[in-house]
Amino acid sequence: MRLFLRLTLAGFFLIAGLGHLLMPGPYLAIMPPYIPWPKAMVALSGGVEIFGALGGCLPTTRKAAGWFLIALLVLVFPANIQAISNGMVIGGYAIPVWALWARLPLQPLFILWVYRACLARD
Repeated sequence: MRLFLRLTLAGFFLIAGLGHLLMPGPYLAIMPPYIPWPKAMVALSGGVEIFGALGGCLPTTRKAAGWFLIALLVLVFPANIQAISNGMVIGGYAIPVWALWARLPLQPLFILWVYRACLARD
């Protein structure tokens, strides 16, 4: 079960991280205005997601990757709030407001997922 959690976590964060780097527009659009250097922050968050995806698969980096991903999930929460205010468009498709609201309570579940996959003892 732990292997399944790690592999699905890796796939999820790898895709998300690549999205931040290859298509930063939607993420820039939901960046709260008080965050400095928005382009750099979107790229940094994408890099952390990729590091977390790959690092979570290796025993030597799993713990660090897990803590980085948990920190990222906490730090991007304001962008999720901003998305509700501004809306979010990905690939020309406007994400429904109800889906943006539904995403908020998922954040603690993502944190639990990372914890179970990377930080909980076997």
